Amino acid sequence: MKKFDLNIEKVLEHWTIPHALREIIANALDEANLSGTEEPIIFKDEEGKWHIKDFGRGLKYEHLTQNENIEKTQNPNKVIGKFGVGLKDALATFDRRKIEIIIQSKFSDITIEKLPKGDFDDVVTLHAIVNEPSVLNPIGTDFIFTGLQDDDIEKAKDFFLLYSGEQVIEETKYGSLIENKEKPARIYVNGICVAEEDNWLFSYNITSMTKKLLQSLNRERTNVGRSAYSDRVKSILLECSSPVSAGKLVDDLQRIQTGNAHDELLWVDVQLHACRILNSQEKVLFLTAYDLMDGGKYLSYAKDEGMRIITIPDNLATKLESNKDLNGNTFRNLETYAEEWNQNFEFNIVDVKNLSKKEKEIFAYKDTIVGWFPSKKAIVKSIVISETMRPDHYSGGDALGLWDPSNKRILIKREQLSSVQSFAGTLVHELVHAYTGTDDNTIQFENELTEMLGKLSHLLLDNVKNKNGLRKLLRI
Repeated sequence: MKKFDLNIEKVLEHWTIPHALREIIANALDEANLSGTEEPIIFKDEEGKWHIKDFGRGLKYEHLTQNENIEKTQNPNKVIGKFGVGLKDALATFDRRKIEIIIQSKFSDITIEKLPKGDFDDVVTLHAIVNEPSVLNPIGTDFIFTGLQDDDIEKAKDFFLLYSGEQVIEETKYGSLIENKEKPARIYVNGICVAEEDNWLFSYNITSMTKKLLQSLNRERTNVGRSAYSDRVKSILLECSSPVSAGKLVDDLQRIQTGNAHDELLWVDVQLHACRILNSQEKVLFLTAYDLMDGGKYLSYAKDEGMRIITIPDNLATKLESNKDLNGNTFRNLETYAEEWNQNFEFNIVDVKNLSKKEKEIFAYKDTIVGWFPSKKAIVKSIVISETMRPDHYSGGDALGLWDPSNKRILIKREQLSSVQSFAGTLVHELVHAYTGTDDNTIQFENELTEMLGKLSHLLLDNVKNKNGLRKLLRI
């Protein structure tokens, strides 16, 4: 028998038995990863004793020394532990909580006991009692516990992704995206929980560490600050491309306007990535809250086409204008969708002979009205009537008339032939567009329209004394 001084008197008194068991399980999983052996097993034997057994190379008493493990430091993305502190803290906790333990490997049987420290009888520390192995050539290391409750084991296993029952949605080179069915979300590092988040959409298992995260993995492996792992979480999200992850992100994205989105959606680059995935998989129309109110008939057209409508913040809408989705396609907003729709729109032109008698009489005034405008050059080649009309960009309803500069024609919606007033008003409006080249809702157009109304009013006033003034006006 040999005595190995662990130099432990009282540490981490707030640790529970599950915290100590967590360290044993973590070391067993680390050994399986480093040695390429099978997964450890956790079981209760016929005597009611619990076992945590790995199939690695076997624990030596030297492993109880607080010293940097070169093998673990060279493989930071496989394991968490680097020193012997976790195991020693676990042993101290078992002793304090009156749990008996024996560690069996091919090298020795190890138990723990409090003994005087060397020649200093007044100082009592925890010692490992090292005996010859009692089992012939055992495989791996077997931790055997007496006095554990079943609930202690379950709580210990709950620290680990392996035993959590949580569903991995997607794997990336930085780690795993995990479905968060129950709050709070969990942050795992190489499969062990190091933090919890109350308002996160997903849980995460980080398998590629940053220097900051490695430095932040404290002795207790719990309550690691968000700043230590947020960069890696973001990297995981930006690597994901599955419909499931994108769908959840986009659904949550639409809660930003109400302030109910999860914290991951506060990152604009994550918002953008969600849109990039969705746009590459579905036919989507991205709208701001203002677009949603101002979309008019285009929204109805988009819905009729089965297009998915997503409401996004203004700052994200600006980013979409200069980005493309995963397939290199641009994003549709209200303006680009309207352009697409109008390019594919076909007017239903009505043959004049198919107009009613009254409609023909009203339509016949077109040449007189055109005559009110300068006749230096024939800007307008034709005036036609259409059953259908594209939506008006400003009112959201169908336009009443349209100046088509590419074909040098004016189109009037057929319903405007219901009266001379409505037909003449629409035709004058479009003639102003044609002759001045100005657009609706501009100062230039307003000025040109005002000038034209002034000319017409002057012409009418000049003839007001003539009882046939109106007829004379219409003949000009």
